[in-house]
Amino acid sequence: MRYRLIACTCAILLAAALALGGSACSDGASTADGGSGADVAIRDAPARDVCTTPSRCSVTFSYPASGSHSSVTLKGTFDGWGAGKPLQRAGGRWQVALELDHGARVLYKFLVDGKDWVSDPGNPNKTTDGFENSIRDVVCEPTCVDAGTQPRSDQGALADQRQPGPDANTTTPGKCPAPKPLGDFREETIYFLMTTRFFDGDASNNFYNRSRVVLGDPTWRGDFKGLIQKLDYIKELGFTAVWITPVVENRSGLDYHGYHGYDFTKVDPRLESAGATFQDLICEMHKRNMRLVLDIVINHSSNYGLRGKVWNTRAPIKYYRKSGAFPSADPAYPYKKHLGAYNRPNREDDDNPLAPQQFRDLDPDGNKQINCPVCGKPIPVSGFSGYQNHEPNHFFHIDASKLDKTWYHQDGFIAGGDWENAKALQSKHLAGDTIDLNTEHPTVKKYIIDAYNHYLDMGVDALRIDTVKHMARGNLLEYVNAFKAHKPGLFVFGENLVKGTGWGTCVDASDNGPAEIRPWWYTRTTKDTCGSGNDDSGFSVLDFSLMSTFRDNLSQGRFSGLSSVFARDHFYGDATKLVTFIDNHDIGPQNDWKYRFAGSDSALASALNLIWLVRGIPCLFYGTEIRFKAGKEIDGSNAPHDDSGRAYFGDHLLPGAIAQTKAHKLFAHIKRLNQIRAASPALQKGVMEKFGDNDNLFWTVRNYQNGQHVAVVGLSQSGGSISVGGLPAGTYKDAVTGDVITVSNGGTLSFYVKGGSAGVYIKSGPGKVGQDGAYLR
Repeated sequence: MRYRLIACTCAILLAAALALGGSACSDGASTADGGSGADVAIRDAPARDVCTTPSRCSVTFSYPASGSHSSVTLKGTFDGWGAGKPLQRAGGRWQVALELDHGARVLYKFLVDGKDWVSDPGNPNKTTDGFENSIRDVVCEPTCVDAGTQPRSDQGALADQRQPGPDANTTTPGKCPAPKPLGDFREETIYFLMTTRFFDGDASNNFYNRSRVVLGDPTWRGDFKGLIQKLDYIKELGFTAVWITPVVENRSGLDYHGYHGYDFTKVDPRLESAGATFQDLICEMHKRNMRLVLDIVINHSSNYGLRGKVWNTRAPIKYYRKSGAFPSADPAYPYKKHLGAYNRPNREDDDNPLAPQQFRDLDPDGNKQINCPVCGKPIPVSGFSGYQNHEPNHFFHIDASKLDKTWYHQDGFIAGGDWENAKALQSKHLAGDTIDLNTEHPTVKKYIIDAYNHYLDMGVDALRIDTVKHMARGNLLEYVNAFKAHKPGLFVFGENLVKGTGWGTCVDASDNGPAEIRPWWYTRTTKDTCGSGNDDSGFSVLDFSLMSTFRDNLSQGRFSGLSSVFARDHFYGDATKLVTFIDNHDIGPQNDWKYRFAGSDSALASALNLIWLVRGIPCLFYGTEIRFKAGKEIDGSNAPHDDSGRAYFGDHLLPGAIAQTKAHKLFAHIKRLNQIRAASPALQKGVMEKFGDNDNLFWTVRNYQNGQHVAVVGLSQSGGSISVGGLPAGTYKDAVTGDVITVSNGGTLSFYVKGGSAGVYIKSGPGKVGQDGAYLR
């Protein structure tokens, strides 16, 4: 919908285009919403009337002056529900006008006579999140001006907007009201999204990476403003926590996901907008009693180094010419010569004060000569000829032996058999654009811990740590324990990716790797690789061991084989704190763990039943609620993003589409699963003391607090009867059907489960929870 050629009229001119400076289109050619003036040629055009939308406008709020009220005060999100603004009586109304940001959403109420909180009787748009608040979406009226008076390039305005400086970090702690105290994170369920691929609230911060470009789909598309606008959608699904990808400023040819950190102390400006900073996002989540889970990277930085701390020798990307791929004269292309990097003069590492002066000098067209870091030869302005022009090592090569020893390991890059070798995994570089930090060094520890403690101070509720197995357990726990000491009660879990159940050779002779790189090892402190002892490191992990079985069972519409994984729950420090999932942004349950769930809707419903009703904290990857990109490769090395499991989801959340999105039968299914899980401490925190499976059926008994809370769960693929014996005495009520069965001590509970459905018999439970749907019925 953006970055396409459009007719240039006052009625349809996009304000986002003008925000980037210059006329948005001329002679039928677009400036492409993101090229900087130094990169994009703009043709002259006759002067004409065009429309521009102000960034702020006056909005009037009014309340009927009936009765004998002595005062009316406007309260709302415009000042963080602070002192508010008093209204003045004028005839038959109380009124006040505020200057607000265009595109902002304001939640508000009237405080009448200093005691009564009243939603706006004249505004039908309201939201309920424990309190009923009125909603006002701020839309400024556009102003038409003579296009001939507008700037003819974006060098001035855009550079001013995007130029980083010493105060570029807009994340100031303390703006938000205090959230609810940190509690037991097992009570939460998690919606995981890639911020840049979820919902676009601000077109002006959209950005194309230089790799895998798809015109019309900027790689950086979603942002905090869009996420804030859709928090109520996530809450309606029943989720209480949102896990977002890393927010620190990134540098890479493909960094939209956030895992190429360049400045850990600053939030990436391509995520923020006026009135929608990272702090604003945290604030909006806490107003809804939702938790923010922040994805963080400790193990590595980008290959550019770290701003102001360390610089890695390389050639600027602006000298790279991949012949024929990106025509330099095409004004419709996002960046002339496809230089990549940022929509501002400071491309790549130009703003690192440690870089050589020649590197930092602004040279957008690559007119200065520089030596190749590999071959030592001068790089011609036109680029190398033939094969050399396509050889990225001439430009991006990192010599591990010459890296700064304070900041980086020196052992080269992971290759071949290194993937199952603890020493290699933990001292070599993961890839050419993820350079392995020397996480044992005090300087690195201080930098990373101080940076993330700042985000914890802002109100982040939990942390997810990337690439766990690339750090030795003791080293990783130094960081985890520092974060938990800084914020007591903090829940921290991590990603230890394994394809296969991954217990280590001592536990499973068929495993080809040691326990020291397997998920369970990091949740413990034992030194015994066979798992003896009863200890808990206080750190949890994503349950890759369970997920890795799904290729052969849940994806095929059967349950067999799950019990063999649950039988080894004792290897974890606390298996009830594992984060369970079907697929995510890296891995899925199909074939070689590469694709989003591709089975039938019924098979997915059964898979979700399992994830929500066994031990652990359920986590859903964005879009699964409507089978978004089912069967697509999640992130192929050359796959265009719009045809992958990381595609942009926002089109399904637009006003004209969201009703259909919410009408999907799996949306209702997930919503009810969240309701049922929230109704039982046994489902949230109970251990699985009994379980069994076959192709069609799975059952388990969840026990919390020595029988005080008990749930008997039965799942079916195609319908079947389940009997479970040896239960504590009590009245068991099915949360799905409302069926009631009384069991004597040590007795048996027998019930029938329809295909794709579940029986969830909760001791002294509430009875039926939620409404019947296509599967839970």
